[in-house]
Amino acid sequence: MRVVFAGTPEVAVPSLDAIAASRHELVGVVTRPDAAQGRSKRLVPSPVAQRAEELGVPVLKPEHPREPDFQDALKALEPDCCPVVAYGAMLPQSALDIPPHGWVNLHFSLLPAYRGAAPVQRAVWAGEEISGATTFRIVKAMDAGPVFGTMTQALAPDETSGSLFEKLTVGGAQLLVSTLDGIEDGSLEAREQPADGVSYADKITVEDARIDWSQNAVAIDRQIRACTPAPGAWTLLDGERFKVGPVTVTDESVALGELVVRKNEVLVGAGTTSVRLGRVKAFGKKEMPAADWARGVRLESGVRFE
Repeated sequence: MRVVFAGTPEVAVPSLDAIAASRHELVGVVTRPDAAQGRSKRLVPSPVAQRAEELGVPVLKPEHPREPDFQDALKALEPDCCPVVAYGAMLPQSALDIPPHGWVNLHFSLLPAYRGAAPVQRAVWAGEEISGATTFRIVKAMDAGPVFGTMTQALAPDETSGSLFEKLTVGGAQLLVSTLDGIEDGSLEAREQPADGVSYADKITVEDARIDWSQNAVAIDRQIRACTPAPGAWTLLDGERFKVGPVTVTDESVALGELVVRKNEVLVGAGTTSVRLGRVKAFGKKEMPAADWARGVRLESGVRFE
């Protein structure tokens, strides 16, 4: 088939590469406009745009996919199908109607669970043992379209959202190509999602990532892993913000939020037992092992995270 790929962040690049290497003809890429980065606010193309340019594929960067000029350009490419991975903009029906086989989205959850912006982070935060990815036809309702296929992925006990993303992007890329193959040869039929089991995965904000030390130690561990690498779990010490993680749940009891500083470890009291801090990053400073950080700032036992 002639396909136009839509995606924006780094997690979409493995799927772009897989499609470029498949039997299908990649005739174009749709991505979000260049974004300002750093203090200079220099405009930088998205990771997908950069990779598409390396592949020599035409790139479309509409401010919004409802724009008539964009839709005319898309029609001119004559796509049979438009695979999508984390594009980042709502597609109007007029755009959805352009390819005969529709727009096929790769979503990083086992739908209908975790529809929405942060399925990987929310699955880690909830302590799920199994996650996965789903391909489905895009409809106007969010992540509610009929499903073509799924893949499953077990979560390791120390899984972070970053490590889970790495696994799902690789396996999901192959799932997406297999889905395109099945659509082309007629062996795949999309099936409606079940009405039961629907849940939503809202975006995790910086404020969401603040650690509440009154939670139990297991919940704190999950929160920190879910927020790794972004936005990064954080806490306050004497009014200064520090990012922390990973942590290890211990069986030692320590007062709520209190730090116990030892030669080779730093413990923090939680709502149940304590957690052992892995690494700490002060604002504007390099990340370092917690024990090294404590020695460097001459931290003593008894101070408290807020």
